[in-house]
Amino acid sequence: MILVLLGTQNNDFHRLLDEVERNIKIGNIKEEVIVQAGFTKYYSEDMKIFEMTSRTNLERMVEEANLIITHAGVGSIEMGLEKGKKVIAVPRKKIFGEHVNNHQKDIEEELSKKGFIIGIDDVELLEQALKKAKCFVPNKYEKKDETKMFDIIKEFIDKNNS
Repeated sequence: MILVLLGTQNNDFHRLLDEVERNIKIGNIKEEVIVQAGFTKYYSEDMKIFEMTSRTNLERMVEEANLIITHAGVGSIEMGLEKGKKVIAVPRKKIFGEHVNNHQKDIEEELSKKGFIIGIDDVELLEQALKKAKCFVPNKYEKKDETKMFDIIKEFIDKNNS
C-alpha cells in the first residue's frame, strides 16, 4: 500500500494528487493508494481518500505502508522516517498558493541530501522518484536528528522573517 500524506494545514495540494492519479492510470502505481488529504478536496475512483483521522489510525497506516508520498512537511516526513519507511517528499509552492512561503523546499532538499528521503522539486518528477524508490534504502533516522532538523527549520524561518 502507498500512503499519501497532505498534512493538516489549510492548504490545497491538488497538483500532487493529480500526479499520483496519473501514475496510477499509466500503470506506474499498481498498489492500493490511500490518501490523507487534509483540506485538499479531491475525488478519485483510483484512490481511497479521507480528510483526517486519529493519530493512532494514521500511525497504523504508516506502519502498513510500503511507501509514503508526502508534502514536505516536517511532521509527515518524520512520521515515515521514525518507522523506517521510504518517503518521497514534494514541497508545496507559494507560486501555486499551496503555502505562504517556500520553506518546504529547504526541508525537502536538506533531508534528501542527507539520504533520509527521496526529495523531488516538483510533482512532474514523481514517475522518476517511484522508480528510484524501488531500490532506495533510506539512511537510518534517529531521534537525535530531529534536533538538527528543527534547527534548520528555525534558522530558515528566522532568516525569512527578518
